[in-house]
Amino acid sequence: MAKSIAAAQPESPGRAAKAAKPATARQRVNELDRTIHERMRLGMVSALAVNESLTFTELKALLSVTDGNLSVHARKLEEAGYVACTKGFDGRVPRTEYRITASGRRALEKYLLHMEALIQATRSNR
Repeated sequence: MAKSIAAAQPESPGRAAKAAKPATARQRVNELDRTIHERMRLGMVSALAVNESLTFTELKALLSVTDGNLSVHARKLEEAGYVACTKGFDGRVPRTEYRITASGRRALEKYLLHMEALIQATRSNR
């Protein structure tokens, strides 16, 4: 039987009052932020969390990805409000720079806490 990791999520007063069944690890996996959970986007958000900003070219090299792939994933993160994009020029060369937003930082922290809870549940199930 799957162990519960419900304790990893803060309970709301209404939820605590109910006699709800604890969520299983499988249910918790399904609750992951799918925007960040995708491998490429997790790499982007993680890289931006430890750097003040990164250019499109720097992210492309760091993640070993094509222009099109990076562009699609960057747009998803922008649409979610996790990443801010600034476009300009360095001389005559276009320069696109990305920064993680406060919302993106909170989403990453929540995601990491969620993953830590899943890891703990998996290890304690041995």
